[in-house]
Amino acid sequence: MTAPEPTILATSGGHRVGGRTRLLFDALVHHAVDLSGVHGRRPRILYVGTATGDAEIATARVSEAARVAGFDLTPLQLFPMPNVDDVEGTVLGHDVVWVMGGSVANLLAVWRVHGLDAVMRRAWRAGVVLAGISAGSLCWFEGGATDSFGPELRPVTDGLGLLPYGNGVHYDSDAGRRPLIHRLVADGTLPTSHCSDDGVGLVYRGTDLVEAVAELPGKGAYVVRREDGRAVEERLEPRRLPAPGY
Repeated sequence: MTAPEPTILATSGGHRVGGRTRLLFDALVHHAVDLSGVHGRRPRILYVGTATGDAEIATARVSEAARVAGFDLTPLQLFPMPNVDDVEGTVLGHDVVWVMGGSVANLLAVWRVHGLDAVMRRAWRAGVVLAGISAGSLCWFEGGATDSFGPELRPVTDGLGLLPYGNGVHYDSDAGRRPLIHRLVADGTLPTSHCSDDGVGLVYRGTDLVEAVAELPGKGAYVVRREDGRAVEERLEPRRLPAPGY
């Protein structure tokens, strides 16, 4: 089971604190599963934690969240070596790829060393839903704003480029991101950029932004364009997703 066309869900959310677990999958992760079209069996989720250095504690918490959600989850680890013999076959054998946040600069470098950048492109074309939070959103675009290099936000411009836009994550919770995205679009460092408040996801069919969705109220998505040498921002109102029935 795959999505009917190449599909990406780029988010600034998807996780929340559970009552009896440290982490639960929120509505955005469930929406990624819905986009895959899987039915009649447990969804297969591939978790990629490269941006955290494949931190074991993060993997354990995400695995527990998947168990509670009723998903079959497989971690794809690249530290200290790939944990599967057939990386491409493993990626293509899943309904959804969920990429954790962390350092997008390190993620891109490690993926390229292992050829995972090309594998992700083939999976995208094959209908595997590519999704993730923060660095797991930025990686699919041309670039965006990142704290990968230190506390001061800097541009990253060597994303995978599956989506021909810039990307801004945590747009409402990190005060430095909006002005930096505006500057980078205005000076041409980034192309037209799509940005998300915390709890918001951007849905792409092929390379077209078709919808903004949200798991939290009062949140927005934004398109930032360059006009006459300056950045102009347009707000998009997301569709509110139903809360998971835990």
